[in-house]
Amino acid sequence: MDDLQKQKIRNLRHQKQSYTEIASALGLPLNTIKSYCQRNGLGGNQIIEPSKAGAFCRNCGATLVQVPGRKRRRFCSTDCRVVWWKQNPDQLQQKATYHFTCPGCGTEFSAYGNANRKYCTHACYVAARFQVAA
Repeated sequence: MDDLQKQKIRNLRHQKQSYTEIASALGLPLNTIKSYCQRNGLGGNQIIEPSKAGAFCRNCGATLVQVPGRKRRRFCSTDCRVVWWKQNPDQLQQKATYHFTCPGCGTEFSAYGNANRKYCTHACYVAARFQVAA
């Protein structure tokens, strides 16, 4: 790949052309275009301006990298997401929360996402199933 082709790739990427369109326009292999763009910061990732809402991690405030065509990110990592969930249980929008009474010990409990759950803990299940004192 010569310098003229590299310049054309940069120009076409700035015009929002896809890898496939660039490869067919220049007569180069698709993987060559992809690897060149990713090595030179012309890939699909873009940093959203910090002034836009939701551009920072809800937990630690780090700047987020949003990928076009994908769901908008709200957290920088799984660890930040779990910490935020534990600190803000009132802000979670859980639509599949079910309430049960355990047949083993009689306590009331809630389960998320499992409408068929019977026991509050594995120990209650074992005690009821095998008639073992808990």
